Amino acid sequence: MSGHAELAARWVERARAAGADEAEVMVNESTHLSCTVRQGAIEALTEATSRSLHLRVFSDHRVARASSSDLRESTLETLVRGAVERARLASPDECAGLPEAAAAPPPADALGLFDPAVAALTADEALALARETERIGLSLDPRVGNSGGAGFHRGRGQVWLVNSRGFAGSYRATSLSLSLYLLGASSGNEQVADYWYSSARTRAGLDLPEAIARTTVERVQRHFGARKVATQETPVVFEPLAAAELLSDLFGAVTGEAIHLRRSFLAGALGERVAAEGVTIVDDGLLPGGLGSRPFDREGVPTQRTPVFENGVLRNYLCGAYSARRLGCQSTGNGTGDGEAPSNFYLAAGPHAPEAILASVARGLYLTRLLGQGVNLVTGDYSRGAFGLWIEDGRFVHPVHEITISGNLRTMLAGMLMVGSDLDFRDQFAAPTVKIEAMTVAGT
Repeated sequence: MSGHAELAARWVERARAAGADEAEVMVNESTHLSCTVRQGAIEALTEATSRSLHLRVFSDHRVARASSSDLRESTLETLVRGAVERARLASPDECAGLPEAAAAPPPADALGLFDPAVAALTADEALALARETERIGLSLDPRVGNSGGAGFHRGRGQVWLVNSRGFAGSYRATSLSLSLYLLGASSGNEQVADYWYSSARTRAGLDLPEAIARTTVERVQRHFGARKVATQETPVVFEPLAAAELLSDLFGAVTGEAIHLRRSFLAGALGERVAAEGVTIVDDGLLPGGLGSRPFDREGVPTQRTPVFENGVLRNYLCGAYSARRLGCQSTGNGTGDGEAPSNFYLAAGPHAPEAILASVARGLYLTRLLGQGVNLVTGDYSRGAFGLWIEDGRFVHPVHEITISGNLRTMLAGMLMVGSDLDFRDQFAAPTVKIEAMTVAGT
């Protein structure tokens, strides 16, 4: 047993000795390297290592939490005693407690979470990648001559989790990302901007600087000559990045916490056809190399592949141990100890080529960027600022700006009539191109 595993196990026992009925200790150790380059010059460069211990204790179905980055014996002794005393003063809740013992989690190595090549990346290499990405981006089109910055991030870390019900587990993981934000100006001094990025668990999985730079420039170029459009109800095609952002909004409506608190428009809808027939949405903690993959959740429950929507039918909510008890179901391995978090939450690829989706639209909006926040998960009402490209007879005719798209998430799910084949795993939330039958596009 490693030093940190022994540390976690020892403080679980110390919490029990201090009077806790149950206890859980998680130890984190991580190192992060981040840099930002703008016009070739370093704007920011940081590298830091952190260690922390997180404690949950239960006493007669009362819970308290505590954490510390100071791992000295005296500090942790005070931490544990204080947490046990606070638990005794909390309100009791019959659903509070550690998760029941479960099957052993899958081996972490099988998930492809750690790459030594990422862990070994130096600050000089990080700066070189950012500089090269920006240099290429600024060389491709004289109209795209200003940079909002190229950024690189590398993280490596390890988690150790032990609880008093016999669970003990650990895994290590790496991640890295490379991004570019560029600004352009047309001859008429029209200002436009956009970005692109790549992220991965492994060095080999990261896109090359040239690919990121070219995509960023293309995304800026397509917004030159933007016009306003009249307010109307029209089909809206979400490109993969925008569709993934829609998925991130939807996630909050399918958590066990939102359901048992009645803070979701999907409360009570389990087993109902809510989305269009071709819509399958999955949370998969076992996806090899996935940025949200892990062998077990924050509570030690093994992760799994959970169909949330299956051919339009709402099959499961995503639960931690507490929500599962409240709802009378099993934890799905999404627990954080005080709610739920996604693993890899995605809209499964459909049968339609993106070109076929575009061709199906006589008149409508191709959505490229979303702005602001305007989502009410209780009612499902949805409203966001947006940028995009206007479609006429299946073709892009001009970019559009200064618009707002609005609808209702339940209606939008039911209106997902075409799902693309171009599923793009770029983050924990992922989606292909998707066409929604009708939304309100508010312009002039």
